[in-house]
Amino acid sequence: MDEGKLATMKFPKSQHALTELKSDPAVLSIIKYFTEKVDQEEAFYICNLNDIIERHDMWKYYLPNVAPYYAVKCHDDKHVLEVMTSKGINFDCASKAEISKVLSTGCSTDRIIFANPAKPIGHIKFAAEVGVNTMTFDNESELVKIQKLYPSASLVIRIKCEAIDAVRPLGKKFGCDPVKEVPRLLRLAESLNLNVIGVSFHVGSGCREPEVFWRAISEARNIFNYASTFGYKFTLLDIGGGYPGGHGTSIKKIAGIVNSALDTYFHDLPDVKYIAEPGRYFVTSAYTLTCNIYSIRNIYDENNNEITHKMYYINEGVYGSFNRILRAHRTLDPITLSKKPDLDKSKHMSSSIWGPSCDGLDQLVEDMELPDLEVGDWMVFEDMGAYTLSAGCAFNGFPLPKVHYCITQNEWLNVKDTLSLPKAKLIIVNEKEPKLETFESAYDKCRI
Repeated sequence: MDEGKLATMKFPKSQHALTELKSDPAVLSIIKYFTEKVDQEEAFYICNLNDIIERHDMWKYYLPNVAPYYAVKCHDDKHVLEVMTSKGINFDCASKAEISKVLSTGCSTDRIIFANPAKPIGHIKFAAEVGVNTMTFDNESELVKIQKLYPSASLVIRIKCEAIDAVRPLGKKFGCDPVKEVPRLLRLAESLNLNVIGVSFHVGSGCREPEVFWRAISEARNIFNYASTFGYKFTLLDIGGGYPGGHGTSIKKIAGIVNSALDTYFHDLPDVKYIAEPGRYFVTSAYTLTCNIYSIRNIYDENNNEITHKMYYINEGVYGSFNRILRAHRTLDPITLSKKPDLDKSKHMSSSIWGPSCDGLDQLVEDMELPDLEVGDWMVFEDMGAYTLSAGCAFNGFPLPKVHYCITQNEWLNVKDTLSLPKAKLIIVNEKEPKLETFESAYDKCRI
């Protein structure tokens, strides 16, 4: 499609009440368009690429001395990675597949850290072939493998210093004890003539204890000092992930603690480079999922006279985008989108929400008060960018939802040389007019 002919977009006035969402007004308008004007029933995502760009700007503001290396495992959408590459964001990869995908965006190898402390042999060989030089370790066998396969690699020892409260703790699987294990590993690394350049830690995904960063940075400095007794001069500190990314969250408190700790413990080491591995911070709020109610089961009282509970079946479940419910027992806060012009809150009743598979475990919400909804109505779920599509599957033959991307015109001009998704397959938003204009005709000409 001719770029000059792409119209700005406007949506018809909606009958739907959708006032509780926190997302950008353009995202809400696009949701209304798809649920009202497009003949479809499939679940779908809206990915707001501007949200990711704004997150990067906020990171630079609060943590100007810490380079972000996005944790690709959190969400590996190629177009998201392309936008990040164009903005100078670096990458934390855990496998050769993730490294390959990042390199396909035009990112250089010096912007990648292979941050998996336990790597398959073939993956180490691949890193050596393509020139991804920096990688982590936390055990003896990893050092022996690297010495045989990639002896010139720059190594980062990963220590354990975990938050008491985190969405997903990682310390049981990764990270060596700073006191009991670090000395032995550094002695082995020295004997193998390996180049250890720094320390990394991960306080846990979705950390809810900002103070843990102070403890971890303090511990890292102790290891910097100890390593110097072996002749090592460390130049890298990787403070890992754990940063919140949902609507209404901020890294301000964590950033304040991190900046103060770095000033306290590393002020005398000006050559040290600081990096982090944010994942959910960058993508959580960028993705909004909309699901269709395709069936309803009424549960009646003992006399079979009154409905006491409603079971709503939607077309996405725990084997797809909501897999985190099984893994982390997360709760959901759905927002209903109904064709009824007025939903009387006094008529809300006990309800449960179920996914589409034939597995009884496929329950999203056990019991909550919801309005009286109908088949064909929709439920909207915000903050769905982290560990959703990247960890889902098509169990029972139900496909993962399609993603529709939106971006403002100004930002598209900044990233278009890196973004392989053509303009004709993007929803280009006129930032001066949140409601957009003539979207219907523009979308019909450039359907994704």
